[in-house]
Amino acid sequence: MSIDRIRNAALREKVMSAEAAAEFVKDGMNLAITGFTGAGYPKALPTAIANKAKAAHAKGEKFSIGMVTGASTAPECDGVLAEANAVHFRSPFQSDPTLRNNINAGNTNYQDMHLSHVEQQMRQGFYGKFDLAIIEAAGITENGEIIFAMGIGHGVEAVKNADKVIIEINAALSTGLEGMHDVYGDVGLPPHRKPIPIVGAFDRIGTPALACDSDKIVAIVLTNAGDRNSKFAEPDEVSKRIAAQVIDFLDHEVKAGRLPKSLLPLQSGVGNVANAVMAGLLDAPFDDLVGYTEVLQDGMLDLILAKKMKTASATALSFSPDALQRFNENIEFLKDKIILRPMEISNNPEIIRRLGVIGMNSMIEADIYGNVNSTHVMGTRMMNGIGGSGDFTRNGFFSFYVSPSTAKGGAISAIVPMVSHHDHTEHDVMFIVTEQGMADLRGKSPRERAKLIINNCSHPDYRDMLQDYYDRALVASEKAGGIHTPHLLLEALSWHQRFIETGDMRIK
Repeated sequence: MSIDRIRNAALREKVMSAEAAAEFVKDGMNLAITGFTGAGYPKALPTAIANKAKAAHAKGEKFSIGMVTGASTAPECDGVLAEANAVHFRSPFQSDPTLRNNINAGNTNYQDMHLSHVEQQMRQGFYGKFDLAIIEAAGITENGEIIFAMGIGHGVEAVKNADKVIIEINAALSTGLEGMHDVYGDVGLPPHRKPIPIVGAFDRIGTPALACDSDKIVAIVLTNAGDRNSKFAEPDEVSKRIAAQVIDFLDHEVKAGRLPKSLLPLQSGVGNVANAVMAGLLDAPFDDLVGYTEVLQDGMLDLILAKKMKTASATALSFSPDALQRFNENIEFLKDKIILRPMEISNNPEIIRRLGVIGMNSMIEADIYGNVNSTHVMGTRMMNGIGGSGDFTRNGFFSFYVSPSTAKGGAISAIVPMVSHHDHTEHDVMFIVTEQGMADLRGKSPRERAKLIINNCSHPDYRDMLQDYYDRALVASEKAGGIHTPHLLLEALSWHQRFIETGDMRIK
């Protein structure tokens, strides 16, 4: 029974329905809600809060909340609250279609930010006071400590900074999760911050559960519902070609003596292409791999189960239904192979740089000089957010950005003259990879990068257009007295404008 997961007898007295717990939520409150890429988010309270908002709106009353999560949640959280128009502020990452529409319509103010910054900004009060934290947990110990669910994210700071705490205990989670977490919350603030004592990707530095003042816990809600658990698409030919190029390059670096045979710790962003790269490593000539990432997906789980990867560190587990079953069936084997940490640790720039993490992330588009847009469609429409990609891009030993070379049936090129929104600059991006090829940008000037990206990464339907733009930009910039990064400023974003007007970047 769910109640058995609350091993502290006194806290059992605080069990109530989601509807009763929602009465603690008032209009205008600032809430910290756990959830990271479809894992560890509350399942019942968001609906109860959304219903409360709808009832208030029906009476002509205001009701909305500010909401800071770890990353994206799910339809049962972001979705129901957005549908009820109950969110006036949201940060730092989301992927829900309804919430996205509200953001792009200007109905929800959204702050996109690096995930490694969130907990520090909570600690320093940049978000203001948090009235309430809503935490999903697998259980509560005899001492009243919170055993986190399939994701920690910003949960440690959420509990510490909120005036009150509501915990959802989810009976659908394996009790074997206990002991998999490494809760470390002693990061501190400048000028008294100390080094985080991680020198190996699997170092344990914290405790398996989070201590919480029982007086702060005002309600406990019992649930029995699974995480989002979206099914990944089977790797298609495009994804396989992208994955093969990344793996071939890593093999080349091993043979050249620039990487050990076990590589360096691997980070993989969220999505089908990034997951396909992990899947491709199953048959790659590397063993004893290590993961240091933010979200552990199917591909990395399968590497661990196949004993190709020794250990993996993350802040959340985001699996398809089949992978979740494999995880639960093998959880005793996995318990000393997987660590879940707060995202301030999983995404910490100091640790990423120290360990030499190999970062692999997806992009919306890259320009001919290596700048990457990973958040905005056509420059103005927010997609999901930057997430942790910037943390790993700027600080990783290698930084890969992967994408099919076209989208929307060929109407959009992933390689453009100038990105419509800058998230990762040319100074941080080392490799651009599409199914057409790879551009190694290390040690290259802007004009050298342009040649590589156009010739290696762009789709043939767009290659001549890109070359024509670059050639004319070179002539015009030379006349203007500066050809370091040639551009035709009046044309640089014309491809995006053409798509907005005609539905196709190509010149017909």
